Amino acid sequence: MSDKREECGIFGIFGDPEAVQKTYFGLHSLQHRGQESAGIASSNGEYITCYTGMGQVNRVFRSGRGILERLDNPIAIGHVRYSTAGSSNPCNAQPIMGEYSRGQVAVAHNGNIINASMLRDEYEAYGSIFSASNDTEIIIHLLAKPSHVCKPDPLGHVLNHLQGAYSILFLFADRIEAARDPFGIRPLCVGKTANGAYCVASESCAFETIEAEYIRDVEPGEIVTLDKTGLHSRFFVTPGTITPAHCIFEHVYFAKQSSVIFGENVHEVRKRCGRRLAVEYPVDADIVVPVPDSGTSAAVGYALESGIPFDMGFVRSHYVGRTFISPSQDLRKLGVRLKLQVVKEAVRGKRVIVVDDSIVRGTTTKGKIKSLRDAGAKEVHMRVGCPPVKKPCFYGVDFPTREELLANHRTLEQIRDYLGVDSIGYLSLEGLLGCVSLPADHYCTACWSGQYRIPITTVVNKFSMERHQMQLFDDIEP
Repeated sequence: MSDKREECGIFGIFGDPEAVQKTYFGLHSLQHRGQESAGIASSNGEYITCYTGMGQVNRVFRSGRGILERLDNPIAIGHVRYSTAGSSNPCNAQPIMGEYSRGQVAVAHNGNIINASMLRDEYEAYGSIFSASNDTEIIIHLLAKPSHVCKPDPLGHVLNHLQGAYSILFLFADRIEAARDPFGIRPLCVGKTANGAYCVASESCAFETIEAEYIRDVEPGEIVTLDKTGLHSRFFVTPGTITPAHCIFEHVYFAKQSSVIFGENVHEVRKRCGRRLAVEYPVDADIVVPVPDSGTSAAVGYALESGIPFDMGFVRSHYVGRTFISPSQDLRKLGVRLKLQVVKEAVRGKRVIVVDDSIVRGTTTKGKIKSLRDAGAKEVHMRVGCPPVKKPCFYGVDFPTREELLANHRTLEQIRDYLGVDSIGYLSLEGLLGCVSLPADHYCTACWSGQYRIPITTVVNKFSMERHQMQLFDDIEP
């Protein structure tokens, strides 16, 4: 029900005879992180081949076209995209391919590089030509710069030029390099398959799909190399000198419930949030209803703590993707209507507690509350598993302007009246931070507190690097 959109999902695997097929399934597991485009790049040890397209994984690599067969190689990386920098356009689909003095490279990026526009202006001034409008392409230009190529660790040197949130996979002809920004804002983890091949992914749920074992997270500021000699690690910043700023919204909404994020299972964290929410905002009611799927775990926790029965007041269509992916507000509204339908018999004549993970813009939330009223709910009480979102995010979440945020310019009473609920309660920031195990200062809370760990000197949005309106179309096949 929340009008928010995240960044992307990335997956890579080295030295597996079924690397491309496993990348395909890994991307399926990460589809919730991006549905605008998908792509896979693979290497036979000498040459890289890449294919990208618009749409979800099963559309881009639909059977009968022979794409996966043509990509078949023992080294592969993949990407599912939602646009946080650069429009939803075929030229922005990833992995992005490039070739420079050191050979071919393909890059898959999750996050938002906040100084990408400044770097692009600088490189364009010296003659660099860009073919996309996203923040990832600048990384290839940085790699290709002659003064960077000659450094003892060119990749580490390049990463130190980037500011913002980034978990990145680099596919070179003979290896995969996986890197995470020094603040560890976006997740990235390492796994190992049953046949001994190492893999990396945005979330551990991708490992479960291919029957791989989760080993550990890539540490903030770390580069992990996967090559024919195994797994190797180095840091491009001095370990321990920067306090992490993990995006706690990963626990609140973005990550899949089965994933381990920042060392904790997402489902368990959300249940604790629900329990804490029941303590902070109790109310007499007949049933607790989740907004599926991201609100379900918190609703379970609320029901367990309050003793109020849990029931399914909404039925989710699994044939509609995450509605925050839709590029326009009108399409998001239609998507929500298709995605969630009210079970009238469950809510008619009852006092209903609706538990959602978060509320950002609030427009779709308002529509679902009206649906409950129309279905005969006697009372509707809204409970939210995180604090009110009042500030824009510049690290990879698409609610970039204050004007879009429901809570930025409204009191709780005004939010209650706008949504049409009998009462509303948000989990406090202290309560949320009490539901995770790391110290409070290890998490980014900027969208609630306005405290940005990485200074924002220039206001950026997803269209900051759009130079002109490009009219490009994906290849259409019957």
